[in-house]
Amino acid sequence: MAASRHTISVLLPSPLLLWLLLSCFTWHAGAQCPDDPESDLCNDDAVSGGAGGAGGAGAGGGAGAGELEDASAASSLQVPSALAFSFVLAPLCGNHGVWLPLLASIVGLATPAAATGGAVGMTCGDVKSFYNSESCCGNPQQDVEFQIVPNPEHRLSGNNPCHDQKSLTQPGLNNANCFTNAVRDAAEQSGADVTQGFVGDINTTVTPISVPYHKTALCPVNVHWHLGAEHRSAGEYDEYGTSPNSGGTPDGREPADNNPDVNPPPGINRILTEARYGYACRKYDASIATHTTEYEWKHCVDMHVGETYEVHWPHSALGACGTPNQYQHPFYDGVFCGADAALIGQLTPQMIADNVGVQAQVFTIINDEHYYYPDLARGMIVEADHDMGTDIAAYTGSTTGTSRDNQICSFYAPITWQVDRKCHFISASSFDKMCADMKQMRDDMSGDLHPHGARELVWKNLTANNHRDQQP
Repeated sequence: MAASRHTISVLLPSPLLLWLLLSCFTWHAGAQCPDDPESDLCNDDAVSGGAGGAGGAGAGGGAGAGELEDASAASSLQVPSALAFSFVLAPLCGNHGVWLPLLASIVGLATPAAATGGAVGMTCGDVKSFYNSESCCGNPQQDVEFQIVPNPEHRLSGNNPCHDQKSLTQPGLNNANCFTNAVRDAAEQSGADVTQGFVGDINTTVTPISVPYHKTALCPVNVHWHLGAEHRSAGEYDEYGTSPNSGGTPDGREPADNNPDVNPPPGINRILTEARYGYACRKYDASIATHTTEYEWKHCVDMHVGETYEVHWPHSALGACGTPNQYQHPFYDGVFCGADAALIGQLTPQMIADNVGVQAQVFTIINDEHYYYPDLARGMIVEADHDMGTDIAAYTGSTTGTSRDNQICSFYAPITWQVDRKCHFISASSFDKMCADMKQMRDDMSGDLHPHGARELVWKNLTANNHRDQQP
């Protein structure tokens, strides 16, 4: 894949900004800026060698990073991406002054930082640590693999037409018993076994969407993910998968154990997290550093390198497609955004499957930028060169999550599922970038920044018999 470009938000205190600017332009050309711990971006050992301080910058990048952490967040300013201006006047303040012209160029554009209880994700200490670790000290022309973008508190004003649209479906579509007196009451369920050749026991007349959603009227209305795979694909993510167990224990039960004719074992209770872990991929290797070296997460919550996650992109033809309200939390609000009670009452099973769907793709997260992908929030990765999104199982099922199992079923069904049968590596930074993008959505998506629990594999007698390959 192409070299990654990450997104960060940089914060600087506003009183300090003016002080720095005045200090810079009152000192004569070639003089050093004041060696103040709250303004100096370089550590002493990083600049002692002058222009050759790049090596020391990397080695000492972490030292002193906390020197700026006490700066007041209440008076912080956001810095837009105008980094190019910083190189014009850099010689005025020597090695320490590379950032000051940048600040001068955007002083009129700065906006208040979001005061959202840590949601911004970047501190002044992070800026200093980043500046040092990227070997910027003494090298103002150094190319870095980051972009500086604004992160203002406010969003485009206006009414959210999708707000609380889930209520249109309640209590009619609330969870209920899958069986009554051994008779099935629920429609087909998810997540199912999607192994090539699998056939469920429910003889349904409903046909899933077999072409990619972008060829239909559907658009993604949400993105979220589950700890481990809710689906099963033999040889890819199944009962033989492995993980570092930092997020819990992957499900080790074989599909044969999920038999309604016997007493099924209870869902495995996870010790390290409240989220239930589904199936794991077979890609984790504890002997490889990129599989075990933890990533410094800035935006996602409770995530771990080496673990398996199944990402879901709910789609709907009733979503606010192409508008600022397209992405919603909870996803039901987005799915039913354009609906009303009368319309919902008229929907047939086939109409539901034709207008509501989910994409699902399973990943093992590693700390390797060769697997960076910048637009994970937008939908399944389809990349033939890497065999991604090319082997897709299409079938009809239901919504998932741990509020359902093989006794309590979802009545949001039948909806189309398109599930990638393959497991893929992806960089941790790809997920963190996705979480940063989610924070930028107009609707508050903070409830989906962490992994949700995985529903246990659906029994065969709760699974539709209409599994097919998606058309290329």
